[in-house]
Amino acid sequence: MHALAYCQGLEELLEVTVPDRARYLRVVWSELHRLHSHYLWLGLLADAFGYESLFMQCWRNRELVMDLMEATAGSRVIISVNILGGVRRDIDEEQQAYILRTLDTIEAELDRIYGTFTNDYTVKQRLSGIGRLSKEEAHELGCVGPMARASGISADIRTTGYAAYNELEFSPVTETAGDCYARLLVRLKECYQSIGLIRQCFRRLPAGAIYVPVRGAPKGEAVMRVEQPRGEVFYYIKA
Repeated sequence: MHALAYCQGLEELLEVTVPDRARYLRVVWSELHRLHSHYLWLGLLADAFGYESLFMQCWRNRELVMDLMEATAGSRVIISVNILGGVRRDIDEEQQAYILRTLDTIEAELDRIYGTFTNDYTVKQRLSGIGRLSKEEAHELGCVGPMARASGISADIRTTGYAAYNELEFSPVTETAGDCYARLLVRLKECYQSIGLIRQCFRRLPAGAIYVPVRGAPKGEAVMRVEQPRGEVFYYIKA
């Protein structure tokens, strides 16, 4: 995510037009990264209030996501696929089919996890009304990402349309209670959203190059924002 923001800032300065296929692939890897991060958070949340089996279920599903990142990007957590002018790897049709099959499994397991988180009495008792932030408080404290959206702030930098997000159908996931339970719900629903966005990308993935050669040195100033799993990343570049 950080590399994506940095690359896009430099591409703006260099007036580089990234190939369409690369823009879509950037979304795929961004959403896989979001899935793995949300499952990390969900598992640690379950562990924090003593639900060890639920923690294990979350992290078992996270392993499937990390397998996808390793198979397509070469690393399980920190993936280094974004380069100036595009991406360094492609995802061929065989890999796409593998990702889509695995996403079906991940979604089926997510249904089970979602049901436990939302229907279990213990979960609601531990989280409802805890750590409540009103919309005004969240804004005043500078909350971003799921923390802000759980307090009713409909802010998601993906809606600005970077990469290929302007060509995909989605809207920010929000809740209004502003408590720990609302923050849980936002992340659970965003897991479904990430799966849907990846599927959209593969349905619309154009053929063509995955990068263009970049020449010259950047000159000037650029600002770039992207939506990291835990909130906005802001880059200011001066060259």
